[in-house]
This record gives sequence, structure tokens and C-alpha cells, in this order.
Amino acid sequence: MILKPGSGKRTINGRDFKDYFHSEVQNMIANLPFAILGNAEEWDVEVTARGGGIAGQMGAVRLGISRALVANDAECKPALKKEGLMTRDSRAVERKKFGRKKARKHFQFSKR
Repeated sequence: MILKPGSGKRTINGRDFKDYFHSEVQNMIANLPFAILGNAEEWDVEVTARGGGIAGQMGAVRLGISRALVANDAECKPALKKEGLMTRDSRAVERKKFGRKKARKHFQFSKR
């Protein structure tokens, strides 16, 4: 991810944020750090996102922008931390266990 002073241009994987994130809500969530700080037009953002789905990438972009803004100006951290933007979403897929179909699903029991 590249965050540099500019005119407010935002691209992800070579496409504009509005084209990449289909709904207006996803675009708003990805740009939330700028909305909180009120400096959206001061920064250009260029992101390369791989893996996961659109929602996961949206959260990763939001966290990356927050971390980059804090690295540039440490005074931003309390405002972003108060809104919960400095925390990674730690949920992950549970692994499959042996003797079962999936992580928690069992094979069907047949008495006879």
C-alpha cells in the first residue's frame, strides 16, 4: 500500500475504489479513516489487495490506511483507536478435524 500526499485519488488493484467496491457502504467503510480525520482530499492511496473476498479486502484496506496515517502522523492514533480502526479482525477459519466431515460437522449416525 502506498499513501502519499496528493489530490484524493484512490485505487485498488489498478481500479478506482468506487469501481472495485460495488456498494456505497463498502466504499464508505474503506474510506472511514479519512472521514474520521477529515483529511480525505490530502492523500492519494494506491493499494494491492489479494486473497479473501471483497469484505475481507475492505477491512484490510481500512486497517492499512489507518496504520499508514499513524505512521505519517502519530497524533492521529487516539482518534482512530477510539473508533476501533487500529485493530485487526482476528477471526480465521477453523481447521478440519479427523473423523469428521468439516471442523465441527459429524458424519451422520446410523443406529442400524
